[in-house]
Amino acid sequence: MKKSRRKPNDEEGMTFWEHLDQLRGVLIRSIVAIILLTIIAFSFKGILFDIIILGPKNSDFITYRILCKIGKALSMNFFCLEPSTIKLININLAGQFMSHMTISIMAGFIIASPYIVWEFWRFIKPGLTENEKKTTHGAVAVISGLFITGVLFSYFVAVPLMVNFLGNYQVSASVVNQIALTSYTSAVTTMCFLMGLVFEFPIVVLFLTRIGILTPQFLTRYRKHTIVVILIVAGFITPSPDIFSQLIVAIPLYLLFEISIQLSRKIYKKLQRQEESEENENLAG
Repeated sequence: MKKSRRKPNDEEGMTFWEHLDQLRGVLIRSIVAIILLTIIAFSFKGILFDIIILGPKNSDFITYRILCKIGKALSMNFFCLEPSTIKLININLAGQFMSHMTISIMAGFIIASPYIVWEFWRFIKPGLTENEKKTTHGAVAVISGLFITGVLFSYFVAVPLMVNFLGNYQVSASVVNQIALTSYTSAVTTMCFLMGLVFEFPIVVLFLTRIGILTPQFLTRYRKHTIVVILIVAGFITPSPDIFSQLIVAIPLYLLFEISIQLSRKIYKKLQRQEESEENENLAG
């Protein structure tokens, strides 16, 4: 008789090296996905740079047009931003090529992020209990969705405000801004990536509540402190001096915080019910 082979997802009795081998497979498949999508992004240089990366520095960018319409409706002309004076230069021989490579890799990673999350989720899922699987149902969609939402929010809101302010800021009329291409692309990609991570805050809160480190009472107690921190963060993200720009960034961050409190409260109550049920069962036994 032929010996039955263990299924890849059957983790019962698996050794440390077999788990490590599965993790290696996850990493390899994730890297391959990033490489393939990087190659595709690299091939569409015109779309990647002229439309996407360099879009926020052009006066016809959708964010500027929307803000200008709002400003005209409210008779507030300062909403009409003019970033068209920003000029980019390249000072390194391989600068443009390296920027093309870096942006393509970042684009490949962002596009592949849902698949990467799914791969890692498929790796850890067999180790969860049935109750944990039910609790975390839809985790891949939520984690991926929050990250992509953070990236899009940064690209359409935080990045245009940052580019408009810093790109046109002058300490003196005799000093002309000549911004290096690598400086611009680094600022845009870093901002988008960091905002994508910031939008994962509800997931972090849920996890910390689940393992007993964080409670909804703690989050509620320090709500006022959190509001101050959010306003400070919004001030760094949008160095523009007007309060409207800061509120555009601060309000979504605060909504994320409130969502995190509700998630924490829900998980905390569920854990309490489980503990009470276990205590009752022990007393009955």
